[in-house]
Amino acid sequence: MSHSSTSPPADLTLRQAQQDIDQWIQTIGVRYFDEMTNLAQLVEEVGEVARILSRTCGEQSCKPGETPGDLADELADVLFVTVCLANQSGIDLTDALRRNLDKKTKRDADRHQSNQKLT
Repeated sequence: MSHSSTSPPADLTLRQAQQDIDQWIQTIGVRYFDEMTNLAQLVEEVGEVARILSRTCGEQSCKPGETPGDLADELADVLFVTVCLANQSGIDLTDALRRNLDKKTKRDADRHQSNQKLT
């Protein structure tokens, strides 16, 4: 990795995250899982996010002695697997997110402001 694991930079760009995760995969993870395995991993991690939110923000409750889990860690797991899928698919997430935000900005320019349900 390009920075020390004991003192990560204050800001981590998507591009740097893609590079760091690729380096981690190549040195510690041995190789990328195939895309279908990573898809299954992504669904599993999103399920863990859903489980936490359904118990902390939703109407479900934890079983006695159970803790809901660490939302930040589970979201980071979702991001990690998403970055793996992007890396193995040759996708620059920085560029992809910029284009996606552009698309949403044009498409939804006044859609949400005029939605009575949101006021």
